[in-house]
Amino acid sequence: MKLYHGSTEIIEKPVIQNIQRLLDFGKGFYTTTNQIQAERWAEIKKRRVGGAAKAIISVYEINNDLFNDESLRIKIFSKADVDWLDFIIANRKGEIFHNYEIIKGPVANDTLYATISLFESGILSKEETIIRLKVHKYLTRYLSIMKKH
Repeated sequence: MKLYHGSTEIIEKPVIQNIQRLLDFGKGFYTTTNQIQAERWAEIKKRRVGGAAKAIISVYEINNDLFNDESLRIKIFSKADVDWLDFIIANRKGEIFHNYEIIKGPVANDTLYATISLFESGILSKEETIIRLKVHKYLTRYLSIMKKH
């Protein structure tokens, strides 16, 4: 399976950095199975950095058997459901610090972020949020944490 990472530099060997931002799946190196999405991420990072920065896509090939490796701590969200939403919200609030080495699950696009923000602000209930989230097409995002594969 091919995974893509959008950045402003070539990343041959991903390293987990000590980030300050609160991300959906926590601290980690984020990749996607969708090259177009990685290109969008790279363009966003390029604009943030400014100057002579370039949008660069790093490509990785992984074996699907990796997700069956019982020696790894793996969390898989097959869909956007209550467990997925609770996990994302807890990570965004900094309430949990999990030790998963790999997380695989749906990715929130701009529309999903708006829905999650409405939930976080108390405008939508958890049930209303899940209903709204179910109508979206999801891309799969992979997060590789801690262990070198």
